[in-house]
Order: sequence, then structure tokens, then C-alpha cells
Amino acid sequence: MVLAGKVFIVKEEVDLGTLAAKLKGFRSEEEVEVGGRKIPLVTEVVEVSMEGEEVRGTFSQDQLLEVFHRGTVVPLPKTIEAPFLFARDRGRILLIVLEKKLRANNIANQLSKILFIATGRIVEAHIPPDVFRKFHEENFEDTKVIFFDNVDIPNVTKLSLYGSGLADTSLYADYLGHGDIWYTVIKAKRYGLIVGVTRSAVVTLFSRVERKDFLEYVRREVFPLIP
Repeated sequence: MVLAGKVFIVKEEVDLGTLAAKLKGFRSEEEVEVGGRKIPLVTEVVEVSMEGEEVRGTFSQDQLLEVFHRGTVVPLPKTIEAPFLFARDRGRILLIVLEKKLRANNIANQLSKILFIATGRIVEAHIPPDVFRKFHEENFEDTKVIFFDNVDIPNVTKLSLYGSGLADTSLYADYLGHGDIWYTVIKAKRYGLIVGVTRSAVVTLFSRVERKDFLEYVRREVFPLIP
């Protein structure tokens, strides 16, 4: 199963114990009326635990889907659950949400409102181009995909390479002279995992791993790349 997640930075100074206390037991409910039927939709934070310099939990939220069934649109509630991890790293707190980019962004904003009343207190993380290139070149065993942005060739916004062993090709060196690595899919050293990472700290593991192992990989390998 492919796992995806995104890293964020907590901009407010907050004690992890206080953070855990605010998250623990959070629950809100709203009723949505569809076709004369009232459907309760719950948002809550569950399984909150603190150990050392980490706070873990699961963000759980009901969403209303519309399913077409024999000429009728039927409302159907669905619960989305996304594990998350707050961790202190070099004096600041980083957050990883296990979800695809857009949903992770939405959850980060909701966590910001739960913790600090307003959005904008938890913001996107970014990896500097030089740091990202060093990470790629020091950790790959076999590069599968590379995307470049900030391209200086007129009328070209992005460059890409697909194949096997891309980092050893002359095209790789040529493209580095024209842009910065934005996204790469590599077989990571020490782990043997196929992993995709972007400079906006979106991480996708294509290898079969447990969620806790995904969190651990991001904690050890991606957090240190974020200034």
C-alpha cells in the first residue's frame, strides 16, 4: 500500500505537554440535513499519546459523500482517519500528517485552529534546493524519477527524467545546470525503500511498510532537511 504524508512547521512557541493536552479529547459535531434527513458529522482527535519529545495521535473526520443508486443520489457519511506526529527538532516543532497533499493541508489548518484558534500557525515546510540535492545524491541507490523546477531555459518551466540509474547519466548533470531538483523517486540507502520526496516536504513511500515505520523514516530522514 502506498503511503503519503506531508511535513509542516509549528510557528508558535508551545510546550509539547500543552499541545497534547489541547488535542486530547477534542471533539466537535455538526448536523447536515439532506433530503429531510439529519446526518451527524463528527471531527475528533483520538489516540493522543506523548512520549519524550513526540506527540502522536489520529485526526478523525466524517465527510458526506453522494452515491448514485438507481436514479437517486444517496448521502453516505464516511470517516477519514489520518495519523499525525508532532516532534521537537532542533528547537522547533515539526508536524507530519499521513495523508495526500491537499487533505494534509486541510488537516494542518484544522489542527492550527484547535491549538491556536486561528489558521496560519502551522505552515508548510520547504527544503532548500542545495540541501535537497545533497540528500538525493547521498541517499540514492537507484534513481527512478527526477523533476527539475526553476528552469532557466526560455519557455521551459519543468524538466524531467525517467528511467533507471538516472543520477549517473550525463543528462542529469546537464539538467542540474539549468534548474533545481523539485521531486525525486529513489531507492533509499540503509532502508531499501522506494520513496518519493518533494522540496515542499511531501513524502510518498511506494514500498510496503507500516504507518509507524513511515513516521519513523520521515522523522529521521526528512526532518533534518528542513531549516
